Amino acid sequence: MDVHAISNPHFPLSESLQKNLLKLYLNDVGLLTGLLYHNNIRSVLEDMRSVNLGSVYESVVAQELRAHGHKLFYYDNRKQGEVDYLIDDHKVMSVHPIEVKSGKDYTVHSALNNLMRNPDYNILTGTVFSNEREIRQNGRITYMPIYFVMFIDAEASLSDESEYIF
Repeated sequence: MDVHAISNPHFPLSESLQKNLLKLYLNDVGLLTGLLYHNNIRSVLEDMRSVNLGSVYESVVAQELRAHGHKLFYYDNRKQGEVDYLIDDHKVMSVHPIEVKSGKDYTVHSALNNLMRNPDYNILTGTVFSNEREIRQNGRITYMPIYFVMFIDAEASLSDESEYIF
């Protein structure tokens, strides 16, 4: 699965595509964990904090967002940093950034903060998925457990929590 880079995120994202950069994700998380951990999936099943599960988490989120009808992009800017995913929020005609964090410092996301601070982009809300077990809000950013990505449907507005499927 490919995810294209965007350096100037404006709705709709497909019209903002300017770069020839892309990320490739393995379409099968089981194969990915087999390649990374040589079939020892204990680190994934037991959510071991000492093992970097970032690539596994990012692949899960990419697969799930794509399965729910989203076209995937990522933010890439030398000065501002990189945000894992950008998706269109069609109901409010805005871009919605998504960060995926596998470690305990899931509230540290300078690239996401920089992106959301830019008034030219008109970004209303952002989401951070992590291995924490609570949903909480801090300003315009919502923190959710990684498994909540299955509720991010392309037809629901991401800026209105009442429209999530749960």
